[in-house]
This record gives sequence, structure tokens and C-alpha cells, in this order.
Amino acid sequence: MGPVHSSPRSPAVADDDLPDLVRAELVSFFEARQAALRTSVDEFAEATDSLIELVLGGGKRLRPTFAWWGWRAAGGEPSSPQARSVLRAASALELIQGCALVHDDLMDDSPRRRGLPTVHVTFAERHRRSGWATGSDRFGMAAAVLLGDLSLAWADDMLRESGLSTTAAARAARPWQAMRTEMLAGQYLDMLAQVRGDEDPETALRIDRLKSAAYTVERPLHLGAAIAGAPPEVVDGLRAYGRAVGVAFQLRDDQLGVFGDPAVTGKPAGDDLREGKRTLLMSIGMRRAAEQANDSASAILRAAVGNAELDEDGVAAARAVLLDLGAVAEVEEEIDRLTDQASTELATTPITSVARERLIGLAASATRRDH
Repeated sequence: MGPVHSSPRSPAVADDDLPDLVRAELVSFFEARQAALRTSVDEFAEATDSLIELVLGGGKRLRPTFAWWGWRAAGGEPSSPQARSVLRAASALELIQGCALVHDDLMDDSPRRRGLPTVHVTFAERHRRSGWATGSDRFGMAAAVLLGDLSLAWADDMLRESGLSTTAAARAARPWQAMRTEMLAGQYLDMLAQVRGDEDPETALRIDRLKSAAYTVERPLHLGAAIAGAPPEVVDGLRAYGRAVGVAFQLRDDQLGVFGDPAVTGKPAGDDLREGKRTLLMSIGMRRAAEQANDSASAILRAAVGNAELDEDGVAAARAVLLDLGAVAEVEEEIDRLTDQASTELATTPITSVARERLIGLAASATRRDH
């Protein structure tokens, strides 16, 4: 990949153009960072292509969108002089996501992301093609660690250089700092649950709250609201909405991890099973099989979870068991309950009407997706 080229941008910030506007902000940021690297460490500038391709290559820009609507909910206006700085600050969330994806794929040893080889796989293959010394897999792992760390560092840079006023930046610091720690804590708990074989549904929900809900919806909303100087009742209401939507978002992701179409999700079917993820879906399935004394169902699920060699027949068998046990239906009910809860929270939160309407729509699109 050569230099990143930015596309023309309108000086106005429009609510309905957020994904494109976020991408333009990211492209501009990447151009500047790569230009600086090329004058000092050209080899690393080339290596950052993989991170940039990942960040720019897909996604619905949900995190910046929720941050933007947190700001709008608290009275922020897209025509105001601050709007461009808020957009740039919100766009930095995509680099937090970039860090999470690179490191998550490495820890799960996932081969593909969004239909393409993951970062650690890309660098391991580059090592093999080049005939370099030492182990190719180790090189791929090391490169992924460094690029994930870089993404987190660049996220901080982008927020700091966004142009927010001193007071707005100070208000933004608390949710930003909390979000980073919660994301990493959730990732650790996810790993811990896998090695412990923890099948408690409450553990699965706790991981969902930290690893996904907090940095996908709750804290981005909190960030936007804090930048706007929202009062406590607005922040509290938005965060409550965000926790509900964020967990529902992750539960939908868990369903897709087992039942999703690889052509749509960009990941191999059944990857969550192979990785041994103790999601709420799997926890409910295990619990129901035990309650029903269904030894056959238990055996099929236990043979699937954590089985790196699980084939398509094994995935199909696990799917059938989860459906027959009613685990899928129970998770769907929980997604619906959380989505309704989010709407209830918004109804009693004093925010702008345009933001309330848009946030209700975002809750639906985040929890009823197919990828």
C-alpha cells in the first residue's frame, strides 16, 4: 500500500454523513503520521499500512457515531465552530477499536478479519515469503503487538490534537481514561474465563459489559456528552442507555459468531466455538443441557468449544443443539429486553428530541444486524 490519499471534505459536519466524515478525518491523520515516519523510520511507515488498511477497511463507525450523538444529545450543534473538533475527537475512537481488533485477533489466533488475513497472519506470511531468520509466527505476533500498541498511542494523539478547548478536553479525559482501562480489563476477563472454563452466565455478561458495551456504546456516549458539558442527569441517562445497547450489541455478535454467514461476517463460521469463548449463548446452552440431563447435548457442546480442529459438521451439530435447547431463543429475548430497556432510559433522560430519535434508531441497527 502506498501513501494514503484524502478525499475532499465539506467544511460542514452533517449528521447523516458521519461514516464518510469520520473516514476523512482518519485519512488526514494517517497521511500526517506516515509522512513523519517516512522521514525517520521508513520501514515502520510501511508496516503501518496493515493497521491503516484495517481501520479504514470496514466497520460502521459505531463508536464515533455514538460519541457524536452523545454530544448532540447534550445540545451540540453541527453548525457550531466546535463541531469539527468534536468529529475529530470522536474519530479517535476508531483507533481504540483498531488496537482492540489487532490484539484480540492475536490472542484468539484468528486467521481472518473482514474477509482478509489478520495482522499477525499478514506479517508471518511476509516473513515466510522473504525468507527471514527466526520464526515467522513469532515475528507476526510481535508485529501485531507493536501495531496494536501504536493504534492505542495514535488514538491518544488524535484526541489530544483534535482542537477541543482546554475545558472540553479536560472533561473528555475521564470517560476516555475509563474506557481504555475497561476495554483491556474486559479482554483479560475474556481470556481468564476461557482458561478457567468458566460457564457462569453472569461471568459472560460481566465480560460483555466491560469488553464491548463500555467502549462500544456507553463510554463513547459519555465522551460526547462530557465534551458538551452535559449535566449529571444527562450523562447518567445516556450511560444507562449505552450499557443496555452495548450488551445487546455483543449478544448479537455472539449469535453471529456461531450462526453468521462467513461471506457476510468476514470470519470463518464457528470461530467463537473454536476459540473456546464462554459467551452467554454457550453458557445458557451448557446450563440448559445440564438442567434437562441431556448428556448428548452436553457432549456435543463440550466437544465443540475450544476445539481448534472443529469442522463444519461439528459447527452444524453445535448449532442444532443450541437451537433445540432454546439457548438461541433465550439470548434473542435478552437482546429484545435490553433494547426495550434502552428506549425506556432515553424516554426519561432530558436530551434533544433529534438525538432521542436517532439513538432509538441506532439501538435497533446495532442489535438487529447481520454482521
